Amino acid sequence: MSSSVGNSGVVNGGVVNGGVSFWYAQDGFPPPREPLPGDAEADVVIVGGGYTGLWTAYYLKRAAPFLRITVLEQKFCGYGASGRNGGWLYNGVAGRDRYARLHGKDAAVRLQRAMNDTVGEVVRVSAAEGIDADIHQGGVLEVACSPAQLARLKAHHAHELSYGEQDRELYGAKETAARVRVSDAVGSSWTPHGARIHPVKLVTGLAAAVEALGVIIHESTPVTEIRPRHAVTPYGTVRASYVLRCTEGFTASLKGQRRTWLPMNSSMIATEPLTDDQWAAVGWDGRETVGDLAHAYMYAQRTADGRIALGGRGVPYRFGSRTDNDGRTQAATITALREILVRMFPALAPVRVAHAWSGVLGVPRDWCATVTLDRSTGLGWAGGYVGSGVATANLAARTLRDLVQQDAGQGGRTPLTELPWVGHRVRKWEPEPLRWLGVQGMYATYRAADRRESTASAARSSRLARIADRVAGRD
Repeated sequence: MSSSVGNSGVVNGGVVNGGVSFWYAQDGFPPPREPLPGDAEADVVIVGGGYTGLWTAYYLKRAAPFLRITVLEQKFCGYGASGRNGGWLYNGVAGRDRYARLHGKDAAVRLQRAMNDTVGEVVRVSAAEGIDADIHQGGVLEVACSPAQLARLKAHHAHELSYGEQDRELYGAKETAARVRVSDAVGSSWTPHGARIHPVKLVTGLAAAVEALGVIIHESTPVTEIRPRHAVTPYGTVRASYVLRCTEGFTASLKGQRRTWLPMNSSMIATEPLTDDQWAAVGWDGRETVGDLAHAYMYAQRTADGRIALGGRGVPYRFGSRTDNDGRTQAATITALREILVRMFPALAPVRVAHAWSGVLGVPRDWCATVTLDRSTGLGWAGGYVGSGVATANLAARTLRDLVQQDAGQGGRTPLTELPWVGHRVRKWEPEPLRWLGVQGMYATYRAADRRESTASAARSSRLARIADRVAGRD
């Protein structure tokens, strides 16, 4: 595949580059909604029309139909990570081990169990609302392809068992190949708490369900500033008792939030549809979501229309917390992701990459997802999912619902409001150029660690990865 990119957004060789994501190219863009017509009032204003914002509107309106709820979205619902992700609905939650250290293991176990249940909750609500999001609940398979990765896999498996995930299974090379024939795979760990989805079908269906409940959605309405009981836009200001920030990777664009969450880039490719013979060579009949144990890890799914969608880091961060232009991806990143695809599945070397795109996810300085409501100001927020937001956004939204109802005197404490991520605070990221240098150095170090491990016979993880973890604040 050629690595040059034309102005048309198509990589030479026919790869569509950008256009927000493959999911939109496949499913089409929804009709635009009207922007905010001027100053307005509401009981709750939600900033951000992705999974977090829409799920929050959904659960609040279901719980309290009398609430006047307005959602403000800068582009269109699903423009951000909700319409660009890899379609992994799974039970990962960012920061769980840190919460165990801060609040005790039992508190972190409760958070993990809530995340396990959340996968089923999304599946249930999607069915109840008639949202056909190509959901297939085949679980998550994490694969090891080197001695060091296998050692990490076994440690990871045991660690998950310690959080009560007793239905997780550990496989050797033969059992792994019976599920998916990944080249050089020496073992894997599988959890049933995961599903493949079509991200755009979920977000567009959810937006429609929210509107049917009476929630007002204004698109093409960027919020430039959030302050107590005010959401400020170029078209007017919405005043509300509660202003909930649900902007994830785009949080840095808000006034005063430049260093709150770092917008980390993740890039993806989608292949052309595979033939029956090619699928026979790969296996993957269970349609699990598949990841690996590399430090600069990959994630993949078998799509409903017979493609492989595969993602990884690429260029991890843009200077000054800038975000991409409609998902365009560097040609070198496309080439690197295709190399991962062929390395994992050599039989797919002739397969063409049809589409490439990128998006951003929100990363707090301590890599911990969080949900907060400040009762004195009415300001709330949820996010910092660090790449596991498809399911986590749903749990966060239900938690925001309970916090708002509790503050409004419509309910008391609930199991969700007692989870350890509620009210968690963290320091801001360093100013530039320190954060750019730090992130670039961190991922360069992870990639170097992966290269060392791929040629080493020892089962010990590279020291380089441990150094990168300490610099990043992930350990």
